[in-house]
Amino acid sequence: MSEQVTAAVREVLPALRERAQEAEDRRRVPDESIKALQLAGVFKLLQPARYGGHEADPITFYETIRAIAGACGSTGWVSSVVGIHPWQLGLFPDEAQREVWGDDPDSRISSSYAPTGRAKLVDGGYELTGRWSFSSGCDHASWVFLGGVVTDGDGKQVDFCTFLLPRKDYVIEDVWDTVGLRGTGSNDVIVEKVYVPRHRALSFADTSKCVCPGQEVNTSPLYKLPFASLFSYAITTPIIGMATGAYNAHVEHMAARVRVSYKGERSNEDPFAKVRIAHAAGEIDAAWLQLKYNMTELMDLANRGERIPLPLRLRIRRDQVRGTGRAIEAIDLLFENSGGRALRTGTPIQRFWRDAHAGRVHAINDPERALAMFGNGEFGIPVQDAML
Repeated sequence: MSEQVTAAVREVLPALRERAQEAEDRRRVPDESIKALQLAGVFKLLQPARYGGHEADPITFYETIRAIAGACGSTGWVSSVVGIHPWQLGLFPDEAQREVWGDDPDSRISSSYAPTGRAKLVDGGYELTGRWSFSSGCDHASWVFLGGVVTDGDGKQVDFCTFLLPRKDYVIEDVWDTVGLRGTGSNDVIVEKVYVPRHRALSFADTSKCVCPGQEVNTSPLYKLPFASLFSYAITTPIIGMATGAYNAHVEHMAARVRVSYKGERSNEDPFAKVRIAHAAGEIDAAWLQLKYNMTELMDLANRGERIPLPLRLRIRRDQVRGTGRAIEAIDLLFENSGGRALRTGTPIQRFWRDAHAGRVHAINDPERALAMFGNGEFGIPVQDAML
């Protein structure tokens, strides 16, 4: 089934590419694109088979996202973030899964994980209040994941959870007006004293231990992976896809470009342009090959039922932030060598450049934090972080 999804996505890539400017203008992915990706099965790649999903290998999911982002950065970003959420819902108690997928297996979930709201313990669950930013694709979702610190009656912090809320329990405020990833519709989500039952909360402590309630019904090794490893690459992969799209657009652009200042020399005859292309291609390949290598090792351990060791988790986070960095370096090399015509509104190179730099500022891409954690691990210094 995964191969059918991949083939179906290839069919819709030209349409996604044509709608890239429309996504920017609307500040959200066009409904037609979401519908096409839904019909292709993209949002079910990591969904449990019990609810019509494919339970695909993560690499298949990332390969699909890379292709989509290579056509339209914003569409690739939303596809990745929304597409990883069925996997996370598979970690929740089955009661929560039934609420979302029982009547509609195509239900989608957006998210905002930063604990910018307040959750306090009440009988049977939690009372949640707050505002969360950057919920990509929220207009195309009927549920949302929200991060929150949990406090008891005395105001003492007792947990850090992801909360699942239906669309009737939150308000979306249209605030997304940016220079990059304009088409993601990453608006704010507002919640005011909403009751969240206990089965619609998942502790980050459980996801870090890879021991979650959903594993009782979703027994595939796919659901025994660390949240941080999968989610962090769901952010880096579309950026690698944008770099790939920029690379292809740049090569096509340079094949026809004439450099006026160099006596009419065609750019494809310029040896320095070729060197930049080679450097960019190498950076993109390095980012992608490390991702595949790490995910292959991660799944091999899960398939054998073995514990995911901390050194591997640290390496994944190290290579994830470096993968983002490599993709950005590649796009910068290409953009700097594209000439003034690439600056025109509507050209793919400048759009990929803006989108990738917008994705770069996502919190999960903070290189110093991830690299320092890796260094601590190498020196035997204890490392504790929710995103490991």
